Amino acid sequence: MSAGIGQMLNKGSMDASTSSPTIRVEIYNQTYNIRSDGDTEYIIQLAEFVDSRMREISSGTLTVDSLKVAILAALHIADELHRLKNMHEQADSQLAARSGECAEMLDKLLKVRNSVETEQGGANKLTLG
Repeated sequence: MSAGIGQMLNKGSMDASTSSPTIRVEIYNQTYNIRSDGDTEYIIQLAEFVDSRMREISSGTLTVDSLKVAILAALHIADELHRLKNMHEQADSQLAARSGECAEMLDKLLKVRNSVETEQGGANKLTLG
């Protein structure tokens, strides 16, 4: 878990010596106390997401073992994460390529502009002198 989500995840009581608030969530009919400095609503949304994925998995399988359901849900979530990461990386590389093309075009335009200004400046000097 990231530092934003929590320092501890327990089904039982928490150690009172740490200062992070405890957030109580229910995932797949189990109550968990999560100690986190993060946004409470965000933690609750994450728990609801995991709960819905576990229920989705359990409705499509014959297993009643909550550990197996949790592992299958984690695999589905991991698959989604990796697909989104790959899409993000592809979009980043496309953006970098297009940005490079734009920079090259801008460089060419600026060189042409400088050339034209130099030629015009030289022509003005000849006509004035």
